[in-house]
Amino acid sequence: MAQKAAKSLAARNASVLLRTHLISLSLHAIFLFLHWTFNRPYSLKPYILLACPTLIIEFYLDRLGRPTYNPVDGALRSPGEDLGAAGLTEYMWDILYWTWGCIGAVCLFNDRAWWLWIVVPLYSAWLAYSTFTGMKSGLAGMGGAGADVPAAESKRQKKMEKRGARTQYR
Repeated sequence: MAQKAAKSLAARNASVLLRTHLISLSLHAIFLFLHWTFNRPYSLKPYILLACPTLIIEFYLDRLGRPTYNPVDGALRSPGEDLGAAGLTEYMWDILYWTWGCIGAVCLFNDRAWWLWIVVPLYSAWLAYSTFTGMKSGLAGMGGAGADVPAAESKRQKKMEKRGARTQYR
């Protein structure tokens, strides 16, 4: 049964990576075609500066999720990590999708659309802040200050105590 799950994860990862590479290749090809033929996006500096991290993330996701097979018999050696996992992987996908949107906006409009990329560091700062404040409030309850406060009773506990206080006539 575990082998079936590994095979399905490997197939899903391979299809996600293929789709990701094709979308990325087509977007970058369209951008460079428009730049070299019509000089539409005027400068390549923001493209190089902002697309390189995305290409690095794409390479990392490929290394992380690419299934490996035994070269002798073609058996699945490792399905790769789940590319749909929450946490850092999910954040990397968000950066990848947002950069694709920025490249598309630059192709459709002009170089000022690169300013949309400022959302990525702002989102990172907000995520770090919300994580920090969540941890801070979670750790605040660990002190001994709230130890003298009685725990709230549930309805079931109250009902059982009431039933226990009654006199039984058998």
